[in-house]
Amino acid sequence: MIQLETELNPVQFTLPQGLIQGAPQHRNALHTPEGVVLRDWDTLAIGQPEWDLITIEVHCRRFGYGLPYEAFADEYGLDITLEPGYKTLAAIRELRMVTTNARKMHHAPETDTEVKRRVQGLRDNDTELRWHIL
Repeated sequence: MIQLETELNPVQFTLPQGLIQGAPQHRNALHTPEGVVLRDWDTLAIGQPEWDLITIEVHCRRFGYGLPYEAFADEYGLDITLEPGYKTLAAIRELRMVTTNARKMHHAPETDTEVKRRVQGLRDNDTELRWHIL
C-alpha cells in the first residue's frame, strides 16, 4: 500500500478537475433509447475524471462488460490505458475493489473463494484475470 502511495505522488493527471460520479460501473448505468444515464450519485465529488475512467477500464477488463473498452475510449476521447499513471491508478482501484469485498466477507461467506482468488491474482500481477461479480 505504501508503494502505491509513493507511485501516486508523481502522477500527472491530463484532465482538469471536475464533477466525478465516483463509482461508474455497469450496475450504475440506465440504458435508455436516448443513451446511457449514470445513476447512484452517492459518491459524487469534485476530483480527477481519470478516477472514473480507470474504474470503467477495470470493470471492462476484469468483468468483461458489454461494450469493449476501446470503443468507450474512442467515444470519450481519452484512453486511460495510454496515460503515464495508468498502472498505478489501476492497481489502486483494483486493490480498493478487493478490500471492499474482503471487508464484507463475514456477511457473505460465499464470496470467500472469489475474494481469495482476486487477492492471489493481484499478488501474481495477473492483470487479465477475469473476476466474478460478487
